[in-house]
Amino acid sequence: MSTTDDWSTRHSVLATARRTAALVNVLSGDDPDRPGPAEVAHVTDVLRAYGETGPLDLTARDVAEMRTGAALLREVFAAHDADAAAAVLNRLLRAHTGQLRLTSHEGRTPWHPHLDTDDDAAWDEWFLASSCMALTVLVWDHQRPPGGVCASPGCRNVFLTQGSGPERRYCSRRCATRERVAAHRRARSAGRGR
Repeated sequence: MSTTDDWSTRHSVLATARRTAALVNVLSGDDPDRPGPAEVAHVTDVLRAYGETGPLDLTARDVAEMRTGAALLREVFAAHDADAAAAVLNRLLRAHTGQLRLTSHEGRTPWHPHLDTDDDAAWDEWFLASSCMALTVLVWDHQRPPGGVCASPGCRNVFLTQGSGPERRYCSRRCATRERVAAHRRARSAGRGR
């Protein structure tokens, strides 16, 4: 595999959408105004896991500003149909992105599209713009919301939906199993109460 192919795989629409879901989940902490060093490290780990290389000098302020974008992107995952997802994305594209442009980061990468205003845009602008682009393409390609929010009451994670098959309701098998077990226990309890 060539370096270009490797870069393109790490930064594909699907990889970017997966990174978006992972970051929305990581950035949904309980104290949005005060991210600590552990959260900064966790966000950095997610960025590295999804293909970002080079120095990642994220600060607590960067993470706090990225949380604002994550909250806005959560609305796309919460959309119940393609029309609602498109409406949220159109609002975000109008308010938070620059014009579509191609960049090669001064020849360091293959040519690819960006919606942030500059190759050196702030982390929050880059995160929101690149996420909007990936989620927009998924809505366009599949004509449905790109994902959902976990139906487990104790979980707030978002997830991507892919392929055909039954509608996905949970972010993971663990959440789905936990809910099935809880429903089974409730049914058994109700049966004993008669």
